[in-house]
Amino acid sequence: QSQTIRDALDNQCITVMIKENELSDFLKLNITPALAITDSSAFGVVAETLPEAIPLTSFSILFGRLKGDFDAYKKGTPVISSLKEGDNVLILESCTHQTSCDDIGRVKIPGLLQKYTGKNLSFSFVSGLSKLPEDPEEYALVIQCGGCMVTRKQLLNRLRPFIKAGVPVTNYGMTLAYIHGIFDRATNMLNR
Repeated sequence: QSQTIRDALDNQCITVMIKENELSDFLKLNITPALAITDSSAFGVVAETLPEAIPLTSFSILFGRLKGDFDAYKKGTPVISSLKEGDNVLILESCTHQTSCDDIGRVKIPGLLQKYTGKNLSFSFVSGLSKLPEDPEEYALVIQCGGCMVTRKQLLNRLRPFIKAGVPVTNYGMTLAYIHGIFDRATNMLNR
């Protein structure tokens, strides 16, 4: 988030930071933002509050464009709708952090995916630069975090075996946008 804000400021953009529960009040000021960037976990409330005419994306999706394989993510994300009972989903976390009871990668995304699909899915997790599973083809989907703590090369090297094996890949932000029904809105502006 800090990197995105710094880049916006360096490019002479006026940036306004507000909490998602302040968005309605901000919009009453009759200021129309050229772009809204949210934390992916707030997509639901922000998309509901923000007029459709205002472009919307998330920090994670921006990082997917900056560091990840954006085209592979866009192609892989819709596979969410075809996940089947018992499918294996791999969550790749690029950092090693202390997990909490509402951890986005280990709790929120798995819970939302199962609710959205109505299926019992099996989740595996790899954090940091830990060794990847030996058989990429055992997974129906791979979900990569934004990758803020690693280089583009490191992130692409993590994804490569899965892409090569034909396993669909996506990232946290695109997954959450898809689940909230705003996938096209949150990604289309980044196709350039």
